Amino acid sequence: MEWINGGITAPEGFRAAGIGCGIKFDKPDLAVVVSDRDALCAGCFTRNKVKAAPVRVCKDHLSKTNICRAFIVSSGIANACTGEQGIENARRMASLTAEQLGVKTENVMVCSTGRIGTQLPLDKIAKGIVTVVGSASKDGAHDAAVAIMTTDVVPKEASCSTIINGSKITFGGMVKGAGMIAPDMATMLAFITTDAAVEPVFLQTVLRECVDKTFNSITVDGDTSTNDTVLMMANGVAGNPVITAGSEGAEMFRQALQGVCYSLAEQIVRDGEGATKLIQVTVTGAVDNASARKASHCVANSLLLKVAFSGPDANWGRIMAALGRAGIEVDPDKIDVFIGDVPMVARGVEIAGNKNDARQVWKQQTFVITVDLHLGPGKDTCLTCDISHAYIDINL
Repeated sequence: MEWINGGITAPEGFRAAGIGCGIKFDKPDLAVVVSDRDALCAGCFTRNKVKAAPVRVCKDHLSKTNICRAFIVSSGIANACTGEQGIENARRMASLTAEQLGVKTENVMVCSTGRIGTQLPLDKIAKGIVTVVGSASKDGAHDAAVAIMTTDVVPKEASCSTIINGSKITFGGMVKGAGMIAPDMATMLAFITTDAAVEPVFLQTVLRECVDKTFNSITVDGDTSTNDTVLMMANGVAGNPVITAGSEGAEMFRQALQGVCYSLAEQIVRDGEGATKLIQVTVTGAVDNASARKASHCVANSLLLKVAFSGPDANWGRIMAALGRAGIEVDPDKIDVFIGDVPMVARGVEIAGNKNDARQVWKQQTFVITVDLHLGPGKDTCLTCDISHAYIDINL
């Protein structure tokens, strides 16, 4: 697998654009990603029971067809908790985009992100759709990535290529998200493209698996949004033999897709609202993987610990406390904790002579916390960040 430039339009047969249509006044706020031919579509959506109108419309479209020609995305207003008018506005965004492309409404997926409870200014968006679709190009990936941002500081893109069964296959992606980030995705909109030819069920299955290991394994503040969405198009322009579950190229396809998803997920955590540090929490030695996942996520979501990350003290006691309330089998007399490569706790007791070394690791912008429960083969990793004063300022 080779990392390349190009973002969401790196694969063949995709175009994109991003413009300002007036939702955010003087900032880009409307993006489109277009496939020049029919593409298979797969999606994963928020598990929050309060689902935004665009999520409901996308799920409805996917229940009717797995063919997609475009993603249309607005930022600044979430179109969540907006009643029937919100549903109608989301549908109208899709239908207006479809009209510009000469395709069916259900062949367009629609997403929005921003403040909850406000209706979309559909008059502005309608005019913007004409412009953004008309300006979509191979070179529009970065503009699209900028247009979907809300509290993000930087746009987030990734793309790679690999050879599968003699054919060059390319993947591209963009994501937005900086706050309301927790497992089960986040206030996160992620869009992925590939020019591979794939079997529909395999595409949905492998996307779900990759999302679970990447976007569902990050946290900024423990909140899960109303709008979380991951959408993927595969248009088959590469001309490769169709990749199916168990076929020769299936594992290489999965690895490349997971690589793009992981890159995008990591960029979200690095850009977490007010964040100054990226921390990888890895739990090993759990009874099973499910237990390890509960433990890693409990540690990564500990508010006390995340506040401590922003300070100088390697507060390992908060790690132990989080492990104890994770709802899994734990023997405190068997737990080892490492801060980076520094052993901080052995069999549940502090290694006092290592405090200063642990503090030096704790001050770094990126470091790893490793926990070994010594109970079994289970292992899991979650990415998290610190909570600083800036997070409060951003969310006031």
